[in-house]
Amino acid sequence: MAEIWKAKVPVPEQLLVPLTVPNVHLFGPGPANPSMRTYNASAMPLLGHLHPEFCKIMDETKAGLKYVFQTNNDYTLAITGAGHAAMEASIMNLVERGERILVCVNGLWGSRAREIAERQGCDVRVLVKAPGECHTYAEIELGLKEHKPSVLFLVHSESSSGICQPLDGIGALCHKHNCLIIVDTVATLGGTPFFTDDWGLDCVYTGSQKCLGAHPGIAPITFGPRAMAKINSRKTKVPSFYLDINELGNYWGCDDGPRRYHHTGAISLVYALRESLAQIAEEGLENSWKRHHNTIEHLWAGIEKMGLEMFVKDKAHSSSNSNKY
Repeated sequence: MAEIWKAKVPVPEQLLVPLTVPNVHLFGPGPANPSMRTYNASAMPLLGHLHPEFCKIMDETKAGLKYVFQTNNDYTLAITGAGHAAMEASIMNLVERGERILVCVNGLWGSRAREIAERQGCDVRVLVKAPGECHTYAEIELGLKEHKPSVLFLVHSESSSGICQPLDGIGALCHKHNCLIIVDTVATLGGTPFFTDDWGLDCVYTGSQKCLGAHPGIAPITFGPRAMAKINSRKTKVPSFYLDINELGNYWGCDDGPRRYHHTGAISLVYALRESLAQIAEEGLENSWKRHHNTIEHLWAGIEKMGLEMFVKDKAHSSSNSNKY
């Protein structure tokens, strides 16, 4: 009998060696080095995903997310998954199969949104600009008139080129043309002035591992009243149960019903996100914006001192500098 249960695949020798990870400085757009406070939060004792104590932490995290998104949207939460999960969720919830979406493409992330929308069976139209160039108000208005989409997708900061897209007035323009707007802020939220409600944005998502300074693997997202109204009037169910914002919203306490089990939340990542948001709250969002702006000014000066040129020629449209505070 013992022979029957003998493992056929040998023990991997490399797993018998203690784990070692170098302590490195991360200078890319993300992940960034979390603070020790955020690191330590992720090592706190696990709770169950519906323990009252954990639900309280989720509620505190929601409050922090509303602050950094600058929104009062009830459906503001964090998806267990990378920023790509939020990109998938934003399109999947708001655009039904066969429905038209207009994607603004000027780099990698606009192209990725187009790919995701195509895989979901959407009728995808694109507005293409060269990397390092913004989409102008007039170009977007022309695209809305020509294509008549139900949703427009824009990337706030294309980290593939360093361009930052001006957003003031675009939300109102979309609503004028009976169109909702999704904005990707993975590379900017917390580090650049951003106003979800004031700019009339219907769905905004971000990543945890960049300006927010938390661990990767959890993706904040917010859906406004217009977005939720569209979702609740869908002809078909959201194809993914895992990314269904109504299911996720109930688990995060965004509706009036009792919390139901949806999935096993990323407990430790929520702890870390909560603490990273707490540090931004203590610093003050305006100070966080200024700190990031001062850092990029320092980087620009160093690049120019080396005799190099910025890829984005107009600093007014460079990441962390597009929307003045």
